[in-house]
Amino acid sequence: MATAYLCDFDGTISPHDIGASLVRRFARGHEPEVRAALARWKSGEIGHRELTELECRRMTVTRDEAVAFTRGFELDPGFARFARTARARGDRVMVVSEGFDFYIRQQLDAAGLEEIPWAANHARFEGATLVPEFPHHDPSCRVCGNCKGRHVRAQQAAGHRVVFVGDGLSDRCGARSADVVVARDDLLTWCLDQGIAARRFEGFATLADGVAA
Repeated sequence: MATAYLCDFDGTISPHDIGASLVRRFARGHEPEVRAALARWKSGEIGHRELTELECRRMTVTRDEAVAFTRGFELDPGFARFARTARARGDRVMVVSEGFDFYIRQQLDAAGLEEIPWAANHARFEGATLVPEFPHHDPSCRVCGNCKGRHVRAQQAAGHRVVFVGDGLSDRCGARSADVVVARDDLLTWCLDQGIAARRFEGFATLADGVAA
């Protein structure tokens, strides 16, 4: 059975959370409100879709500013080798993210990984306003903008064994449904608390050697 590696982007493929950095940089004068919204999300009071909408309403940023800012980040240096090695042996690699499409496409293209499929939220810019859109929203999921559990189940239905790789609380739906979870940081802590078996994620250089295969 072929394996499908579904990988979170912010904090996983990218060692830095580009989306969170974007919010911190451009939430001009609204930092306390953004911090409060983040705390409400972490406590489970609101879902990630609502968090994204709240954060974007408090940002002032044009497309050019956002693209220039996010261009300053890079991917895990082991990701390209991991993706090419996995694909060469017949496995599937896909990016699933609660971040925005424009910087994920930008980062993958810069790394020469245009062929890697991905699913993320859409950023529509209206002047200095970023309007979030959720083309991958699952109506059955009340918390996610882009439900990673839905992507896991789609790959399983296609006959794949799914290895989910992530780092944060936005990865919970994916971890619940995956066959194998490779996690670090908040996601690893959450999996341990929930009794979900998870292997510690040490970076894509390790996965490239087939540790999770």
